[in-house]
Amino acid sequence: MNINNLKEKLGQKVTIGAWISNKRSSGKIAFLQLRYGAGFIQAVALKESLGEERYQQLRHLPQESSLKVTGLIKENNRELSGIELEIEDFTIISEAIDYPITPKEHGVEFLADNRHIWIRSKKQHAILTVRNQIIKSTYDFFEKEGFLKTDPPILTSSAPEGTTELFNTKYFDEEAYLSQSGQLYLEATAMAFGKVFSFGPTFRAEKSKTRRHLIEFWMIEAEMAFCNHNESLTLQEAYVNHLITDVIEKCPEQLKILGRDLESLKNACGEFPRIKYKDAIKLLKDNGFDDIEYGDDFGSPHETFIANSYNKPVFITNWPIDIKPFYMIEDPTDPGTVLCADLIAPEGYGEIIGGSQRIDDYDKLLENIKKHDLNLDAYGWYLDLRKYGSVEHSGFGLGLERTVAWITGNGHVRETIPFPRLLNRLTP
Repeated sequence: MNINNLKEKLGQKVTIGAWISNKRSSGKIAFLQLRYGAGFIQAVALKESLGEERYQQLRHLPQESSLKVTGLIKENNRELSGIELEIEDFTIISEAIDYPITPKEHGVEFLADNRHIWIRSKKQHAILTVRNQIIKSTYDFFEKEGFLKTDPPILTSSAPEGTTELFNTKYFDEEAYLSQSGQLYLEATAMAFGKVFSFGPTFRAEKSKTRRHLIEFWMIEAEMAFCNHNESLTLQEAYVNHLITDVIEKCPEQLKILGRDLESLKNACGEFPRIKYKDAIKLLKDNGFDDIEYGDDFGSPHETFIANSYNKPVFITNWPIDIKPFYMIEDPTDPGTVLCADLIAPEGYGEIIGGSQRIDDYDKLLENIKKHDLNLDAYGWYLDLRKYGSVEHSGFGLGLERTVAWITGNGHVRETIPFPRLLNRLTP
């Protein structure tokens, strides 16, 4: 039962299972913040209604104790939810003795060690609720656009971006890798169904400790046959606009809990500026970034400056061919660059989407595989896609955790996934 279901029961008696997340009381009245799975609601206990013994029993229950509560749903416009529950009866299920996370401040490592219970807190609950909405909105968007949901493998024999940042494992007597992207398999599926998308975990064995990086993260990837680069950019723009609009509309209580600046989020909607990589380099150099040269990848300060120059997500297009993966097609109107784009979110959140038009010519793809010194046998099936009915096609991948971090205004991706995997953290 979510908060909207409870609002529909205004003036009615309900029974909910819940946990006590916080409480305060005076002599005759107690206010309990209850978490009932789908959200939080204030419950009011009156001594005169419950009687002295029952009132004191409820009042002294420890934080995170579980109970079933029966009461009347009443209007309370001072609460974010607009309602409260006046308790008429309750049943204690389990008392939580010495719950380790209290309303006081705790260190980051302590909270990370206790992630399995930290996710119960109001802020974490709100972030992960928004994450859920973004996932649901993703499925809604792609279904409306005529995409088929497909599931690429997690164990692979080849790598779309090279093997330097892959987790290697034994697959019986063969070498295998944990997937860093489902893209190559999505291309195959797109040749069967036209437009496809996937949602699943991906892995990067890069030794990074920044607030933007996880070792295991979730990607939403899309691939489209008979689609050029500009058409893909238009779809990416519509998709991100859809996510922002849906979260603002459907998660207002969570965004209030998080203190998210809604105006900056609303202003991010609309048409996204596009700037070529070479012009982005010039913009940075003209503004004192002497540490960047043509051919370099952008770091966090560079991406932040570029995006904040527009206060909107920005497409950085036409990257140098030498620093991008083997499957990207060269721009015939701008030789030496590829038809690709990274979408950079404002406010310092960095790249949230990477995409490109793919090479559709067999000979050119074969040449690139050899040039990058990749195992030709491992990519034989991928080359087949260019032998049997090859067409112009494009695709992209959105990193869920960075997107959640940006939309919620959260400073670190470790809080945007239930159980983060970081460089030095494999538990809980």
